[in-house]
Amino acid sequence: MDEELVETEVPSVGERLRAAREEKGMSLEDIAAQTRIPQRHLESLETSSWDKLPAPTYTIGFARSYAAAVGLDRSEISDQLRTEMGGSRPPVAVAEVFEPADPARTMPKGLVFGAIAAVVVLVLVMTWLNKRSLDEPADVNAAAVEAPAPAPAAVPQAPPAAPQQVTVTATQPVWLQINEKGGPILYSAMMVPNQSFTVPPTATAPVLKTGKPEALRITVGNSLAPPVGPPATTVSNVSLLPADLMRGGGQAATPPATTAHAPVQRPRSMSSTSRTHRPPPPRPPAARAAEPQAPPANTTG
Repeated sequence: MDEELVETEVPSVGERLRAAREEKGMSLEDIAAQTRIPQRHLESLETSSWDKLPAPTYTIGFARSYAAAVGLDRSEISDQLRTEMGGSRPPVAVAEVFEPADPARTMPKGLVFGAIAAVVVLVLVMTWLNKRSLDEPADVNAAAVEAPAPAPAAVPQAPPAAPQQVTVTATQPVWLQINEKGGPILYSAMMVPNQSFTVPPTATAPVLKTGKPEALRITVGNSLAPPVGPPATTVSNVSLLPADLMRGGGQAATPPATTAHAPVQRPRSMSSTSRTHRPPPPRPPAARAAEPQAPPANTTG
């Protein structure tokens, strides 16, 4: 007695995908959101509706993404799907082949030539009528209407030039501070080499302060600005406006007005003449009594 071989029914790709999805408690909406595959294509995969799916290459790609989302082997699913689609390909449209027409059923040549002649006559009549309507004089009583003069074309205005960007780059470790003149601080830090700071285009009067100007490279747009000060010198209140930087060395912003002080007058030293005319100190009464008295002046003539 021959042994009967019982073939175990292998679930299809769609059934395996649906079972894995339900085991993970996911819906088709979840798979569609995760794989970015339209939900209608996912439904067609689960039901093996190959006629509703695109080309086999795209369908296999959808199945691989679906398998990865539910934890199945992508290669195994793609191989099984390729086998299933090979046995149930959608019918290929076959182009219709028309048989040559029977010469006995073609239109008589006389009828064809007559139709062509009728078309030519119709064109000639329409052309004559059109020319006649153009040659007729216009009504003399019609008021002439002057066409309004065309308005002058507006001259396009050139867009305003964009402000040039000012960028401060450190070539060596350096501390610097950038702030609005008399206003808030825009940047204050210890910069490392190749670190940059771009001055905001909204800054109205940015100024720079640093003790190591030789460690800075300042660019205005694509142009390199001159140094803002001699090496190893503390510079402050240096304007970072593009025009000031390119004028030469980042000319310092206008310093605040200072109050002029009157010169201090030094006391002059007393000369020997003034010292000789200084009145003598008062003498004691005993010394005055010992001095000889001068005779009174003669007042008679």
